[in-house]
Amino acid sequence: MAEKLRVLAVGAHPDDIEIGCGGTLARFALAGHHVMMCYATNGDKGHLEIPPAELAVIREREARAAAAVIGAEVFWMGFPDGELFYDRQTREAFIDMLRQARPDIIFTHWPEAYHPDHVAAGQLAFSANYIATVPHIRTAHPASDHPARIYYMDVAHDVRVEAAEYVDITEVYEMKRKMLAAHESQLEWLREHDGVDVLARMEARDRALGQLCGVMYAERFVPRGFRSAQRLLP
Repeated sequence: MAEKLRVLAVGAHPDDIEIGCGGTLARFALAGHHVMMCYATNGDKGHLEIPPAELAVIREREARAAAAVIGAEVFWMGFPDGELFYDRQTREAFIDMLRQARPDIIFTHWPEAYHPDHVAAGQLAFSANYIATVPHIRTAHPASDHPARIYYMDVAHDVRVEAAEYVDITEVYEMKRKMLAAHESQLEWLREHDGVDVLARMEARDRALGQLCGVMYAERFVPRGFRSAQRLLP
């Protein structure tokens, strides 16, 4: 792939991107593409003891540390955790974010995900993608030149396998683990609130996906609409 691309991942919470497409982003970054990570909410509810205002500061610091592992640009939207809604004001914020990012590729949540913030983030990224190109819809930044190609991050229980595309992330797996490990407060929250070792669960899933395509570790994506005749993924 000779053309240098602008690659944007849009996640509802700090750590969603790292789990869903961190390896693929690492491959894009190592190949010289411009990688961007947009965190829609500030993750301020994701702890049993740390109060939201304090936690939001921690979660942003962790997110920026995770992005720094691959040299990604960060868009921090700052919506409250658990309060991401599809409404006019929020969609305008997403339109303006996309106009700043000007991506060629967007990775985001499957629209039937388990968490309402995930559902809203996926819907907002999709709807803002085309509207960001319409000049007469005004935001702080000028209209984008073209809509991006959208890929949904894998959701194991409802992914449309027949349309899926796989990315071998074996050689960058330690980078992906380092990205997720930067979210220390979230690893603690998931362990204490849900009884989940998220690093181990991520590795098991990525290993299982790798077995489906003949490699050690893989990530899986579903393109929105028809698959491109030219593969854009690494």
